[in-house]
Amino acid sequence: MRNIVIHIPYKEKESFATKLKQIWYQSEQECAKRVALLVIQEYQDRFPQAIALLEEGLEDSLQFLAFPRLDQRKTSSTNSLERIHKEIRRRTRVVGIFPTTDSYLRLVTNYLIEYTEDWMSSKKYISSEAITEQQTELLKIV
Repeated sequence: MRNIVIHIPYKEKESFATKLKQIWYQSEQECAKRVALLVIQEYQDRFPQAIALLEEGLEDSLQFLAFPRLDQRKTSSTNSLERIHKEIRRRTRVVGIFPTTDSYLRLVTNYLIEYTEDWMSSKKYISSEAITEQQTELLKIV
């Protein structure tokens, strides 16, 4: 979305972004594609560069809608990634000076392993049951 909006004039960014967000707020892929088509038709002549980017990446950006139990609040933002970076900076600042690059990598790697284990056990985006259901549905289609 950021890559698309940079091609919009400042005065129209807010209204365009509002309509663009509606694409990813849909609960089903087909609905999202219909909303995207409306946005494309409305803005094709005014912002051809932005619409070309939207069309190019639309299919890939809607793949998360194939998973019905995915918490879209978690996937719509980079807050978790920013939080990881902030925590790594905090932990490395406490140490101050590292004797070697390996010691820095060891600290960061240990934190990331700990973080991954926490997510695998409790904070995951999608449950293993939902993945299994999705695979079963796909096998029925094939």
